[in-house]
Amino acid sequence: MLRRIALVVLLAAVVGAARAPGIGAETNLPFTAAPVHLGVSSCGGSSCHGAVEPWPGSTVLQNEFITWQTKDRHARAYKTLLSEKSKRIAANLGLTNAYEAKICLDCHADNVPAEQRAKGFQISDGVGCEACHGGAVGWLGVHVSGKSDHGVNTAAGLFPTEDPVARARLCLSCHFGDKDRFITHRIMGAGHPRLSFGLDTFTMVQPAHFAVDEDYKRRKRHADQVKVWAVGEIVAVNELLDAITDPKRNTNGIFPELVFFDCHACHHPMSNVRWEPRKNADIGPGIPRLSDANLVMVGVLLDQMDPQLATDFTTRMKALHQASLKGHDATTAAAQYLKQLTGPLTDRIAASAFTQKDMTALLNGVVAQGLRGAYVDYAAAEQATMALAAIIDAMKSAAILPDARYKSLMAALDKCYTAVEKDEAFEPKKFLAALQAVDELLPES
Repeated sequence: MLRRIALVVLLAAVVGAARAPGIGAETNLPFTAAPVHLGVSSCGGSSCHGAVEPWPGSTVLQNEFITWQTKDRHARAYKTLLSEKSKRIAANLGLTNAYEAKICLDCHADNVPAEQRAKGFQISDGVGCEACHGGAVGWLGVHVSGKSDHGVNTAAGLFPTEDPVARARLCLSCHFGDKDRFITHRIMGAGHPRLSFGLDTFTMVQPAHFAVDEDYKRRKRHADQVKVWAVGEIVAVNELLDAITDPKRNTNGIFPELVFFDCHACHHPMSNVRWEPRKNADIGPGIPRLSDANLVMVGVLLDQMDPQLATDFTTRMKALHQASLKGHDATTAAAQYLKQLTGPLTDRIAASAFTQKDMTALLNGVVAQGLRGAYVDYAAAEQATMALAAIIDAMKSAAILPDARYKSLMAALDKCYTAVEKDEAFEPKKFLAALQAVDELLPES
């Protein structure tokens, strides 16, 4: 867990099986929805969510605001824009400053339009309650009435963060970008830290302002970590393919939008000769490769869920890589063709129930792909490490792994986290050795 926390801090620097089909895909994100945002002060009263300590006997903790304010990095997102590093990035982008620029505020604050800000709203509160839960003007009344339930609250406009698809879309809208706020290679070139994403890992390391107990599961239902991980991967893939096929996002002058490509395919010392062939990409050295770490993980998932579909997926993924060598139109067409397959998978994965057999097979599958050379690139190794943690933790929660086996696996996985702790120091052979140590402890599928 410590390695996982360290990894996500570095990266960010910065539901049950029965799910209503399409809820995550059709719900407007808080950033684009119409309701007025009241500001975090509307949630922070001592009789609401601002208690210093959890209330004994309460079905909710009541100290959610304090947890956010004192422990959650989202609360300090705006203050980041005042740093010397942010001043440098802003200057490189030709901005007067970062703390007033829309391109920065869109993800470092709850940057809704002025007409949607109530009197108590403060942009300096950063990524506050309503940035994730939606403008409260519609749902706050029924929420505090004592007569509503979660269904009533969401019908009134509360964003359904417990739904993995909705949560993945929400998180990715800043941790990758979407049609409304897009993170470009230009922003990265100006000095912004590299972004990565793993829905289960990010969920687990965020300071919890809720307790997943039986009452929570009854009111909201709850997805296990394997499902949360799997949904995060497929939503990330579809967001990438949407961006590649969006004419407003897929070019930058004479270049393609380079944020779609693997950072480390270009950004490493010339003396560090680290390229190795990968069969699931099938392109040669010296060629920028599309960032496909989430695609690789979806391929592993499909190997266990639907081998025939997995074969088709692998063929289309290779075709996308090959198309990137032919030009813009070919790449767009290949991305659209792949999206025809991956688009419907979101609801299918979200509705899936992962049994003990499924989890065991998936755990073995993630490791097996790595031993076959699928994770010689940093981003794929990083995603694989987060995947293994999600699956192992889910198996422990489901009482599939005995305590001794769980502790041994996590100790071995800690070496994987060590291998991916610093992207610029990544050595494939060290990661492979760590993965082999995990392999020796795996239960038989």
